[in-house]
Amino acid sequence: MKTNDKTAEKRTAVEYLSFGAKTAKRVTWEAWEFTVVGPHLVEVTNASYGFEKDNHSYTVGVKERDGLAIPAECNCPADIHREEYDCKHKVALSAIGGKTILNAAVAFSPHSAPQGETETVAGKLKADGGKSNTCPHGDPDCDGPGGDRLPCFECYS
Repeated sequence: MKTNDKTAEKRTAVEYLSFGAKTAKRVTWEAWEFTVVGPHLVEVTNASYGFEKDNHSYTVGVKERDGLAIPAECNCPADIHREEYDCKHKVALSAIGGKTILNAAVAFSPHSAPQGETETVAGKLKADGGKSNTCPHGDPDCDGPGGDRLPCFECYS
């Protein structure tokens, strides 16, 4: 029998997994978050648990098979103790996260991560109501003439 090369190219990571209807339903009903945490590693979080979601976060290993990135193993109890079926975290990564997340995990390099301290927008924001409290004379300890602290001599006079 001849294989169809076009069909082989269209294979997805989901087709490599073994799971039942119950797992498929749970994957579609629940909310998921994905974070690439290292080379070939994705943290899969079941966000349906709300503020307890950190207790429902597991690391899924990703490997390449036939040129396709697929989930290989998970550190959740279901995947560790049940060999015949894949866990919902692996199915969610394949079905919901898809090619983009799986390929990002395979392509991840620890050397491409940001080096040193990174500055966030939240670190730059102040709860000042939008007022500009800077000294027109350049004094870093002065908030300017309308500031909350004692102004510098030039702003005071």
